[in-house]
Amino acid sequence: MLKEFRDFIAKGNVMDLAVAVIIGGAFGAIVTSLVNDIIMPLVGLVLGGRSFDNMFVSLDGSAYATLAAAQEAGAATLNYGLFINAIINFLIIGFVIFLMVKQINKINPPEEPAPAGPTAEELLADIRDLLKK
Repeated sequence: MLKEFRDFIAKGNVMDLAVAVIIGGAFGAIVTSLVNDIIMPLVGLVLGGRSFDNMFVSLDGSAYATLAAAQEAGAATLNYGLFINAIINFLIIGFVIFLMVKQINKINPPEEPAPAGPTAEELLADIRDLLKK
């Protein structure tokens, strides 16, 4: 069983997947930083200085100055600003993956279709010829 596991791990596909997961995690961190540290402050500035990080609805009916204050008080909150950040992260990552796949498809030409095999009639004719011998 250990040998089977070692053989499985040593396969190229598994190693490629492991590298892809690690690079994907790092790429996700970069996109999150891009959204949180560059894009959202600019969007907030355009919207009059509002921070999406502090856009929330307190479910206990109390008013809190910031999301951190509401969480410190133990209030349940709907954090729609953080949800908007997550949607923007997703859209950016999806767009970048789309661009990457598009470029890879340009580099790698489509495979030529395999030649057609013999028809049923040709196979039957071959069998008839063999039976006649």
